[in-house]
Amino acid sequence: MKKTCNCLGNATIQMVMGTITKIDPVTGMVMNLTDLKEYMEEAIMKPLDHKNLDLDVPYFADTVSTTENVAVYIWENLQKFLPVGMLYKVKVYETDNNIVVYKGE
Repeated sequence: MKKTCNCLGNATIQMVMGTITKIDPVTGMVMNLTDLKEYMEEAIMKPLDHKNLDLDVPYFADTVSTTENVAVYIWENLQKFLPVGMLYKVKVYETDNNIVVYKGE
């Protein structure tokens, strides 16, 4: 699932979240997309969208707000909402050529 967020000063970043798990044979889904949208809203959009990361987001008071650290922040926040082992990667696009992929390592 992809979301666009205005943060990092005046920059706009795009985030792509990847999951890896089996399709539930009963529902035919990996996850209900309505639930996933809510999780992304809570974990990413509410804390980051239209915010100055250095001033408005407590996590970045002691952490440099690089694209790499934004990816870590998103990973950590999404982990709070998703079932264990579901989140595979977070990909943050600062520009078309500047991309960070974080897999929780």
